[in-house]
Amino acid sequence: MILKRIILVLTILFSTAIMAQKARIVEDFNKNWNFKLGDYPEAINANYNPSAWRTLQLPHDWSIEGAFDKDSKTKQAQGFLPAGKGWYRKVFTIPANWENKTVSIEFDGVFKNSEVFINGKSLGMRPNGYISFSYDLTQYLNFGKSNIIAVKVDNDAQPNSRWYTGSGIYRNVRLVASEKLHVGKWGTFVTTPEISAEKSKVNVEVTIDNDNAVAKEFKLITSIVNAENKEVATFTSTEKIGAKTSEKKVHNLEVKQPKLWNTENPYLYKVITKVYEKSKLVDNYETPLGFRYFNFDAEKGFSLNGVPTKIYGVCLHHDNGALGAVENIH
Repeated sequence: MILKRIILVLTILFSTAIMAQKARIVEDFNKNWNFKLGDYPEAINANYNPSAWRTLQLPHDWSIEGAFDKDSKTKQAQGFLPAGKGWYRKVFTIPANWENKTVSIEFDGVFKNSEVFINGKSLGMRPNGYISFSYDLTQYLNFGKSNIIAVKVDNDAQPNSRWYTGSGIYRNVRLVASEKLHVGKWGTFVTTPEISAEKSKVNVEVTIDNDNAVAKEFKLITSIVNAENKEVATFTSTEKIGAKTSEKKVHNLEVKQPKLWNTENPYLYKVITKVYEKSKLVDNYETPLGFRYFNFDAEKGFSLNGVPTKIYGVCLHHDNGALGAVENIH
């Protein structure tokens, strides 16, 4: 009996250790930005002096900080608050041991007409203010040394919305580092083509990027774990991918007696994707998963998991009223 308990404990510890393995580095990039209203294209340069700029933490909405003005061109929909142009700037250091990694920056939302610069080089422009976006920084970085990132935000053309939008980098920013062989940006697509009380089929489509100059052979493992972190399904395949290319790989799994998601108990599983090159874990990626089925009927209305359900909701925009556009609840 004691031996069985010891084996059980060791099994749990081993499983926990396996689940805790990480290869991808994701860092909060919200702290210690400099900001100034106006247009400062020279701020992309390393020798620019931002001493007159504010230091702040993202997310940030400069409109809600401004004064109400009945003559503001933002009009009533924007609360007669200022818009205009603004610049963000940050000095940061990349570890020298990241030199062989792929490094990118992810923005959850910038309103609007943003342009991002790294060490004086433009990475691109994003006119839309309501979409997440990412840029690959790798080829422009100074590894082990200081780097300058600058973000221009242009919300000057007003009025441009029927509701309050805010201005600036109003959502979180992250720095992501992975090996050259990795899951692509937002690279999983998970569907549940068949669901019943007995079982559910899960289709997992994974985009794999190989930024190496040579072809690679790798092992791809997809695991599904429940809310208690217990593995309920797994699939492993050996794959090949060409140099400097991106390919989609498909895994099909089955979960027996899935616990269904509903409004009273929004139960979620996780799809864990791992990429191994030989025996080395080179990337890991998690995707939330919920099992549910629904139906719309002209006479009976909407049903969720076979249960007649009323749909309640509002047209909820991203603003937080008098608090501005920044999401204050985490």
